[in-house]
Amino acid sequence: MRLLSTLVFGAALTASLHAAPLEPVYLWPEGAPGALGTNEPDMPTLTAFLPLPEKATGAAIVICPGGGYGGLAQHEGAGYAEWLAENGVAGIVLKYRLGSKGYRHPAMLNDAARAVRLTRAKASEWKIDGKRVGIMGSSAGGHLASTLLTHFDAGMADSADPVERFSSRPDLGILCYAVITMGEFTHGGSKKNLLGVDPDPALVELLSNEKQVTKETPPTFLWHTWEDTGVKIENSTQFAAALRSQGVPFELHIFQKGGHGMGLGGGRNGGPRHPWAGVCLYWLQQQNFVK
Repeated sequence: MRLLSTLVFGAALTASLHAAPLEPVYLWPEGAPGALGTNEPDMPTLTAFLPLPEKATGAAIVICPGGGYGGLAQHEGAGYAEWLAENGVAGIVLKYRLGSKGYRHPAMLNDAARAVRLTRAKASEWKIDGKRVGIMGSSAGGHLASTLLTHFDAGMADSADPVERFSSRPDLGILCYAVITMGEFTHGGSKKNLLGVDPDPALVELLSNEKQVTKETPPTFLWHTWEDTGVKIENSTQFAAALRSQGVPFELHIFQKGGHGMGLGGGRNGGPRHPWAGVCLYWLQQQNFVK
């Protein structure tokens, strides 16, 4: 009985920190451009985890889960969204199309860009500020996030689709042990799923996002671990150096321990939250995303 009571109390406590996620919404209700079919993998969606009204800051962050462009890791999607909602930020989880389902660039970038536009289009419904919409990604999801941070557009003011009139430029980025380059230090599986077996060198250059930073790239928070053997830390350090060279504000943290894919915890099997989470919240407070 004591265990049951503890579990019930824990569930009630979690539920009290943020509202239940909304039903997923399709990025393109009539079908995504370039879709290979009409099944679930062909229909990218957004799932909003909204904070309780008394905690809401009005900010939102679109979340790109990792998974090597072959899958989507729940702890880097819903896990992050719940954490953000606990702290007053709407966590908007993107289910994007995958290389394992036959997709290649630019399908994934199109999904991420549409996700930011649609989040802004739903600002009134979701009670968020369209001028405080960030993007966040882990591992290959971090590559997708960094791609949008460097390949955004202002939207098309005369589009017949009102969602397409919004800018796809995020207001900030959070990159967690991210794949960023397609060059020497890339993650081979992510590169293959994104670009195919023998990609055009020009496309490899274009999607090596450390080479695409400009003065218009949004402020970015990056973190990695020294012992990460899955995605090398040079992905983060080179992107930070590029931000520095362009005068773009950033924060970079290299932790010794943790390996790859930990999400919020100290490993894949749970454990206490890693210090990066608290440091990131402090940074988000400085960006006026968290109170």
